[in-house]
Amino acid sequence: MKALRPIGHDDRLSIVDHLDELRSRIVVVGLFMVVVFAVCFWQNGPLINALNRALPPAAKTGLGSQPHLNATLGSTLKHASVGMSQLSTYLAHSRSVAPGAAQAAESVSHDLLTASKEYPKTASQQAKPITIGVGESFTTTLTVVGYFTLLISLPMILYQLYAFVIPALSRDERRIAIPTMVVAPLLFMAGAVFTFFEVLPPAVHFLQGYNSTKFQILVQAKTYYRFEILLMLGIGLAFQVPLLLLGLQKVGLITSRTLTLNWRYAIVLIAVIAAALPGVDPVTMFFETIPLVLLYVGSIVLLKIVDYRNAKRQAAELAKLDRIDGLDAT
Repeated sequence: MKALRPIGHDDRLSIVDHLDELRSRIVVVGLFMVVVFAVCFWQNGPLINALNRALPPAAKTGLGSQPHLNATLGSTLKHASVGMSQLSTYLAHSRSVAPGAAQAAESVSHDLLTASKEYPKTASQQAKPITIGVGESFTTTLTVVGYFTLLISLPMILYQLYAFVIPALSRDERRIAIPTMVVAPLLFMAGAVFTFFEVLPPAVHFLQGYNSTKFQILVQAKTYYRFEILLMLGIGLAFQVPLLLLGLQKVGLITSRTLTLNWRYAIVLIAVIAAALPGVDPVTMFFETIPLVLLYVGSIVLLKIVDYRNAKRQAAELAKLDRIDGLDAT
């Protein structure tokens, strides 16, 4: 741990010193991930409930995706309760029926009335995916906890990675690397959050509701959680596009004009990226494509600002050189 000391750009370290520092940073990341894993495992219930949020109500039976059927069944039970209550009243005043028939009819009426009130609540409860096999519930929980551990630990991983590399960079390179170290995890988290709230619900509802009357819908937990988490990871990484384009601009490969002139090719490339992400249905691809297009437009604006500042800086340097040449001529 002593290797985690501030290192300057001019410091000269041996291979052993670099390996010691790398080992120490790996240990820090490992301990951090162990703590995060323990906390996530402790709170695995809320995490799984959050992933189940995208499921439509009563998805296992298919009734939750048909609200008109729920309303019809609830209304039918209520009318049956009223009819049975009237029957019990008639039997109570009739002398030609067996004793106790009126009480039995009244009991049935009460049960039907209770069912008419409870059924809508039961049908609207959050569905739960199924597991197959004895240990799948445990292994699926560990998988979910592991993915959330990676998701939460990503900022720390990126920080330690940049902290290991930054001392080797020059002052100008650090002006790019340090903001990137801060922005990259934020963009990733923004992509994951956007996917969770805006992409997953319509995508899952469309995929699960398509031809739902023709199938007995059963959602397997492992497949469902893998689809959700990989989609969040994929879009989170896709949100790094502005940083990638900014890096290409810094090394002189592209400019804002390049992006503007080749926007048609960029749209095709974005469509290919969206198709490569989990979920090939039109709804999921639409919600994956829209933020990537907006990020591309935002990247053009960002690069225009950078190009303007670079041109302004170069003009100032040229003016300074002209003044120096004028003084030397004098």
